[in-house]
Amino acid sequence: MLVAVNAALIAIGYLVIPAQGERAGKGVRVGLVFDVGGKNDKSFNSAAWRGVLRAQRELGVEVEIIEPSEGADRETALRRLAAKHVDLVIGVGYVVSGTLDRLAADFPDVKFAGIDYASSSGQLAPNLAALTFREQEGAFLVGAIAGLLTNTKVVGFVGGMKIPLIRKFEAGYEAGVAHVCKDCRVVGAYAGADPKAFADAPLGAELAAAQVAEGADILFHAAGKTGDGMFAVVRERGLRAIGVDSDQYDQLPCCLVTSMLKRVDTAVFDITKDVIEHRFRGGFHELGLKEDGVGFVSDERNAKLLPLEVVQQVRALREQIIAGTIKVPST
Repeated sequence: MLVAVNAALIAIGYLVIPAQGERAGKGVRVGLVFDVGGKNDKSFNSAAWRGVLRAQRELGVEVEIIEPSEGADRETALRRLAAKHVDLVIGVGYVVSGTLDRLAADFPDVKFAGIDYASSSGQLAPNLAALTFREQEGAFLVGAIAGLLTNTKVVGFVGGMKIPLIRKFEAGYEAGVAHVCKDCRVVGAYAGADPKAFADAPLGAELAAAQVAEGADILFHAAGKTGDGMFAVVRERGLRAIGVDSDQYDQLPCCLVTSMLKRVDTAVFDITKDVIEHRFRGGFHELGLKEDGVGFVSDERNAKLLPLEVVQQVRALREQIIAGTIKVPST
């Protein structure tokens, strides 16, 4: 019966994953609302999806997810979960920051967490945790990789929505490239000024093609599903790419040098565990290299495109950033 019910709910973007077994989180309910692109974007949202699945598997919590189709639906979805008084409501993406502020005030007995939360006032309700990242630090490392590997000394960046959050990716990437290759040039472009900029693969392809025309031979994106278009151009032209947020190797095994990891899955799992262990605290929680919240992929799958000597150089840069020897700009 549950399978049939879930099949119907999936059709409208709603799914309940029941708790399993006698675990620490048994009886705890977690609700999550995805950002543009949904749980199968193989990037940002997929990382959040992995986090709640891990919490369900390892901690035994019950998970409810909603994939709204438009921005207005997100507030309705988050309010629905809060009204059910689930133990933790997670909103994915900066666009729901204002909604989380309002809901935290309306439901003081419910705990909330915002992935990529962006405050307009700097003030947070005690029941709201802002989970943010120093994306620029991870982007610096993949920028260094691009600068060390480029043959043309021109590399590209495709951004989704033009907002300060995505600018952190670009700024870190530019700094990383410049750190290892003074003669290199970064050409960048954004897909738009609204959330749909993260879900426009044809435009991503158009932007990537323009950068290739300028000589770019390695392209990095921070653009959600828009990055799929960039990948298509890289594949067609036999060039190289860098993925984002999740390990995107399976999308482009021919040409993916590495992916910049943004460990949204870890942040989701950890905040859920905090609720279970009664250690939840509101306020800002920022994750960077020091906290293992960002990084890059280096394993047997991408070893052919990412030489060991480059990995070693970039790991040394990582330690310098953590030590404070290298200061990575965010703008």
